[in-house]
Amino acid sequence: MSENEYSEQEEIFSQVLRAGRRTYFFDVRSTKAGDYYLTVTESKKFTHDDGSFHYKKHKIYLYKEDFNEFNEMLVKATEYIINEKGEEVISERHQKDYQKPSEVSVEGEDAKSTDSFTDISFDDI
Repeated sequence: MSENEYSEQEEIFSQVLRAGRRTYFFDVRSTKAGDYYLTVTESKKFTHDDGSFHYKKHKIYLYKEDFNEFNEMLVKATEYIINEKGEEVISERHQKDYQKPSEVSVEGEDAKSTDSFTDISFDDI
């Protein structure tokens, strides 16, 4: 049996989540012993200056004995993020007009932080 035939044969169930430049694949596969495990693959598209592109992929393998703890930690982490920051996406990548709070203008003037301001006396000049 060729490697491609085995690869097609071991995939049992698959779901795809497209999220902008990223695509997530959730694939149930079969071990040689006939048990199942999950692979989660992140595929991210990169475009070169000449218009050509390539994908970078990262994959994790998750086995049944880790499902409960993994799921508990994933739920806790995602709940923490939602509770702390809400569901609204607030990033430059997702909102082209996004400005950090320190960059928001006040009455037409930039309200940049003055932490790095140096007080200079011009009396000596």
